[in-house]
Amino acid sequence: MTDTRMICAGFGGQGVMSLGMLFTYAGMIENKQVTWCPSYGPEMRGGSANCSVTVSDEEIGSPLISNDATVVVIMNRASIKFIKDLRPGGYAFLNSSLVSDEVKRDDITVYKIPVNDIASELGNTKLANIVMLGAVNEILHIVDSESIVEAFRKVFGATKEKFIPQNKMAMQKGMEYVQNLK
Repeated sequence: MTDTRMICAGFGGQGVMSLGMLFTYAGMIENKQVTWCPSYGPEMRGGSANCSVTVSDEEIGSPLISNDATVVVIMNRASIKFIKDLRPGGYAFLNSSLVSDEVKRDDITVYKIPVNDIASELGNTKLANIVMLGAVNEILHIVDSESIVEAFRKVFGATKEKFIPQNKMAMQKGMEYVQNLK
């Protein structure tokens, strides 16, 4: 995909900002054009949080994504509202551990992935966003997986490098889950 326009949405503490940031930095590592625009609710943890991410081979005119997202990542039930911003032919990735709503659109592709459950099986529910990242990237091939690992170092710094193996495992589990859906 040469132009990915993604909205990642959930509540504070789910790692939606980190998910978007990892795609953004991985795109930069691959010399792509990127934007990352965060949006927070007035609360900190637990409030609404979303970010808009564009990763493109071409120059980006605007970082704002409104009604023309190619991808939406929905990590909680309240964020299902972002489905309306998905263009026809787009992809919706739902955290089915928390979102049971049916998407009432037949012009998009929907993937339901129980990322919280998968992260729990790995022993760390904080990895749910990385499971989702692996699933999204496996389907859409936005960036190379190794670029995401390198982006982890840039986003989280040297003190968090010890977490790279478990993040790689979480990413792999997300990839494997959607491979079984094909």
